[in-house]
Formats: sequence, structure tokens, C-alpha cells
Amino acid sequence: MKVTSTAIPDVLSIEPKVFGDTRGFFFESFNQRVFEEATGFSASFVQDNHSRSSRGVLRGMHYQINNPQGKLVRVVRGAVFDVAVDIRRSSPTFGRWVGVELSEDNHRQLWVPPGLAHGFLVLSEMADFLYKTTEYYAPNKERCIAWNDPDIGINWPDVGVGPILSSKDQLGKEFVMAEVYA
Repeated sequence: MKVTSTAIPDVLSIEPKVFGDTRGFFFESFNQRVFEEATGFSASFVQDNHSRSSRGVLRGMHYQINNPQGKLVRVVRGAVFDVAVDIRRSSPTFGRWVGVELSEDNHRQLWVPPGLAHGFLVLSEMADFLYKTTEYYAPNKERCIAWNDPDIGINWPDVGVGPILSSKDQLGKEFVMAEVYA
């Protein structure tokens, strides 16, 4: 697999080796040993999630306070613009964001380590989004930063509709008011 650092060095773009021919393709989507060797992170995943969303749906920017989740994310159908925001106050990239297109065609994955907020915008008609997490979902610890916070300034692509937000995501806090990590 090819691992590339992003503008937030702990956030890694991971491209698996894909074997393809006229019949289709095959790739190993996760291998613990290879992941640890390639990334330098030792992650134990405890939960897999799958979401399906239509064009213009924006989910985020989510995180769990006092129960941070690392996430290994990928798209198996469609395409999304996937975003991570560093909310670790002690980090040199605190308050910065990085965005990567993940799609069924590029097979790219993104490693979002604990201590970052995460979200995505669906670019295709429909997208199936998969993610492995290092901690269990804890609704009472879940937090949301506004997707359009001016201090963060995420440059979301224009998909011609939306963004379509859940009621929870419509209530996302401004970054200056959000609970963050030390």
C-alpha cells in the first residue's frame, strides 16, 4: 500500500495495491500488520460502520470528547469529499483542515487519528461510506462543529445542491465554542 501524509501529518491517505483485469479487481482493504508497518500507528478497531447518502448530504464535523475515535474511512460506491479538522490544542496544526476525495474508483482510504473532527460531503448521486473506528460510538460524548465555521474555513466543493444536513449537524457549534482536546 502507498501511504501519503497530508497537510496534517497524522492524517494519512492510504492507497491499496489493486489487482485488476477484464473480470474486475481485487484488493486487500485492511491488514493489521501491513497497516501498522505502513503508517507507524498501532490501531485496534472495535466497530465498523456503513452509511449511505445521496448527493449533497454533508455529515459532520463529528468527534467524541473524552472518548476519541480513530477512523479508517473509505468509499465503496460513489464519491465523497472527506475532511478532517485538527482539534488538538497542543498540535502545531490545531484548527487546520485537510480534504481528500475518496471514491469507488480511486479506492483511497483516509486514516483520521483520534483527536480530530471528521465529516464528508457526497459528490456522486449516491455514496456508500465505510469506516472502522478505534472506540465504540458513545452518543453522550459525541460533539459537532459547524461544517461552515468561518475560523476553520473548509472549502467544500459545489455539488449543485445542499448541503443537506441532519438536525443534529445543523446545531454544530462554532469552533471557538467547541470542546477540544488538550
